[in-house]
Amino acid sequence: MSTPTNSTPMATPYGTLPASSPLPARKPVSLPRLNELRERGEKITMLTAYDATFAAVADAAGVECILVGDSLGMVCQGLPSTAGVTLETMVYHVESVARGMRRVQGTAWLLGDLPFGSYHESKEQAMRSAAQLVHAGAHMVKIEGGGWTAETVRFLVERGIPVCAHLGLTPQTVHALGGYRVQGRGDAAALTLKRHALELQDAGATMLVLEMVPAALSAEITTQLPQCHTIGIGAGKGTAGQVLVMHDMLGINLGKNPKFVRNFMEGASSVRDAMAAYVAAVKDGSFPNDELHAW
Repeated sequence: MSTPTNSTPMATPYGTLPASSPLPARKPVSLPRLNELRERGEKITMLTAYDATFAAVADAAGVECILVGDSLGMVCQGLPSTAGVTLETMVYHVESVARGMRRVQGTAWLLGDLPFGSYHESKEQAMRSAAQLVHAGAHMVKIEGGGWTAETVRFLVERGIPVCAHLGLTPQTVHALGGYRVQGRGDAAALTLKRHALELQDAGATMLVLEMVPAALSAEITTQLPQCHTIGIGAGKGTAGQVLVMHDMLGINLGKNPKFVRNFMEGASSVRDAMAAYVAAVKDGSFPNDELHAW
């Protein structure tokens, strides 16, 4: 009987990731790389992922940005909203995703949500919370809201932490917004949203999620933010990129898909194929369709 040597590959039970993979076909995604995409008019793609395996699959499918969103509270934990997600939980999932990316030599840009209550007390609290996500493997943190958040964004960016802002429907404060409703309708609301977006860019935010914002308003904001890449979700095709919750675009959520979602598993032979189809549709402009997926 032969004795296994150090060169003998070990079996990986329970569907775990391989110990190594071929060298990636693309360079690691970075802020300069995202700038290059924007400058040549190529849409940026983003999906959520919450564990090692799905993150690795999304990376292999060509997704540029992987968001470990606090949406995990609803799709993984069964919570009624994202407001119950803790920083400890976010750190755990960012660590899981980062490990998966390392195992397959992934190249995607990794964002982690700062959950409700982890940045609201002070800029210093935000710094401590953001540092935990960066230690866990995040390249960038995401903060919801405008107005008062600009100074927090500035504080983090000045200390070397890239920040993605989030305006429109901000799920952490959905109760204050009166429910899951389109934001930025009407002249006053639109002016406020545009002002907040400009303030966040001036503070140093280099990405901005626009959620459930009228398509025309999102397109206008995008043209006004040359240094801050808008990522739309239910905000039309005029943004610099798109994001969806992975469970939604795979058709496996626990409820009815929102208007802005397309089920990419329809006609796909695998999860990777579905994710690759999403990337292709965002790149070629066929998703989202403003008549079907926007307001």
